[in-house]
Amino acid sequence: MSAAITYVGPDEIFELLPPAKAVEAIEAALHNGVNPAEDPPRTMTEVRNGQFLTMPSDIGVSAGVKIATVAPNNPGSGLPRIQGLYVLCDSTTLTPTALLDGPALTTSRTPAVSVAAVKSALTRRTTPVKMVVFGAGPQAVGHAETVTAALAGVRGMAGITYVVRRPLNYSGLITSGVAVVGSDSSESRTAVREADVIVCATTASEPLFDSALIRDDAVVIAVGSHEPGVREIDSALCGRAQVVVEDVDTALRECGDIVMAIDEHAITAEQLLPMRDVVTGQITLADDRPVFFKGSGMSWEDLVVAQAVCDQLSIQRM
Repeated sequence: MSAAITYVGPDEIFELLPPAKAVEAIEAALHNGVNPAEDPPRTMTEVRNGQFLTMPSDIGVSAGVKIATVAPNNPGSGLPRIQGLYVLCDSTTLTPTALLDGPALTTSRTPAVSVAAVKSALTRRTTPVKMVVFGAGPQAVGHAETVTAALAGVRGMAGITYVVRRPLNYSGLITSGVAVVGSDSSESRTAVREADVIVCATTASEPLFDSALIRDDAVVIAVGSHEPGVREIDSALCGRAQVVVEDVDTALRECGDIVMAIDEHAITAEQLLPMRDVVTGQITLADDRPVFFKGSGMSWEDLVVAQAVCDQLSIQRM
């Protein structure tokens, strides 16, 4: 093992790799030959007070593994529900070279993947974006920040509406151009009807809104779950939209939004579009149908972003 392993904490992760750069790292990896279909599946182990998640990956130039813990009772004690570490290793010797904060890495890479997957749809227009975000946690805010950053110089933001169950708890999010409204409110339905981009980053197990409300040119992103029995989006959207996934087999194994839509005959597995093909231009998204990206999080994504963070750290130290 290295005599001194570098530790990269949450603040440093975001300083070294701002949102737009994280998107670029994901795009570059896919252009340079990373194939999500070759990624090992995550493993989940039940323990007395929660779960251990293990997410290894090896993309040739680097290797690593994220170890995350999920403790549902932690919030009641003032502790995070999800904690963990990322171990970055030399790809040849598998010697650990760096440790990174796991939750911060996840908060960085998840919106970066989402935006990379739908960026070609987001950038086909130049009008300011009206954005609706279901949820107000780190992933919800991270998606808002990443969409804004990735579209800088291309499309401005006309406004962001966060939809939550208890709006008063999130009044601190309200600034110029940012609103917080209640779920099932008339304000949320109006925002969904007018939205260019809708992000779902919640713990919901049932659809968050009626997809009949959304425009034909809307982009919808759902990242709140990686379980086959829960979903944030209804099957009707899958039948109406072009559906982009990280990897087809992963979606069929982990993504309830997709699994249930297939079970309800709204879509077939053959209609799912791998994000690699979209990002590299092998598939061009139509502009007369909604685009729906469903992400559950994959190991290669953590590795790509962790390596990009450490590359930037090395550059700063030169």
